[in-house]
Amino acid sequence: MNQINLWTSAQHALQYLEQADSIPHRTEGEAVLLEYVPQTVKRILDLGTGDGRLLSLLKIDRPHLKSVAVDFSPTMLSAVKNRFAGDKTVEIINHNLDESLPDLGKFDAVVSSFAIHHLSHERKRSLYQEIFQILEPGGIFCNLEHVASPTPKLHEQFLHAIGKTIEEDDPCNQLLDVETQLIWLREIGFNDVDCYWKWLEMALLMGFKPS
Repeated sequence: MNQINLWTSAQHALQYLEQADSIPHRTEGEAVLLEYVPQTVKRILDLGTGDGRLLSLLKIDRPHLKSVAVDFSPTMLSAVKNRFAGDKTVEIINHNLDESLPDLGKFDAVVSSFAIHHLSHERKRSLYQEIFQILEPGGIFCNLEHVASPTPKLHEQFLHAIGKTIEEDDPCNQLLDVETQLIWLREIGFNDVDCYWKWLEMALLMGFKPS
């Protein structure tokens, strides 16, 4: 599969931000994620933070949380910097997830929202391994993700549900089924791995590093 990446394009990023709030059921998945991330966590890594939407939700009940927000789209980086302007608890890192994570230290939680599906399948798995390594014992990984449908018909139904046609399908997507990713997480060593929420091609995949 040829890898296409349009996220350095301001037009592509802005189009996503315009549509993000209107994605059906997105807030349901976010609510489940927020329910599982302990309010006692001290340090969180947000991979592919976009405009910082998920991180800002996490900080509502965890105002003293220290966090690292990672993205590489100039438009997204500008948006997240504006969102957290003056907030010294948020460190913003310019990094492309196609490359191995830089040394960022250890985290109580690693989260991601609709970002990892842009990576090649091989890179998805290696990133999951890196996440496991940087989590503190007992730490949680939450990936609210765009996943593959089992059949082309179901994929078309998903696109219809979000108001798109096959022709409007995002060429950056490299979708993978839920079960393959759950197997990877278990093989890497995560505990209590499961799909904790799902609506069509939107799923919350989670696992915990053993204490």
